[in-house]
Amino acid sequence: MNQVEVKILQQSYTLACKEGQEDRLNEAVRAVDLAMTRIHDTGKVRARDRIAVLAALNLAYELADLREQLQRLQAQSPHAAPAPQPGGTGDEGLALAQSQALQALVGKLDGVLAQLAPASGGVADRSGTAPDASALAQ
Repeated sequence: MNQVEVKILQQSYTLACKEGQEDRLNEAVRAVDLAMTRIHDTGKVRARDRIAVLAALNLAYELADLREQLQRLQAQSPHAAPAPQPGGTGDEGLALAQSQALQALVGKLDGVLAQLAPASGGVADRSGTAPDASALAQ
């Protein structure tokens, strides 16, 4: 496990992550910091724990939207796009476009899932347990 120093809402944290996952952790930290900073900057909420809960809810809502979009795309697209045929009907272009759109959506979904890594045990704090919103209230 590697130790990574990060800042979220101008507060420093030392987090542990698996070897080779530092970039993914930093990407998740940036997303959480941005979500919390947006809420903080509205001036309506000041308590760190409340900001953390609202940010988590916003990220979970975004994840649900991405999952819904993915399900719609999967329902519209065949699981295996047919190989392009010489002299084909042009359906290959549509299949390629759908495949690329699906890949882009999967990339976004992976990014959101990376943000939720603490909840799945992918990232741990110094104590070896997954951090939670209450840790942000310190």
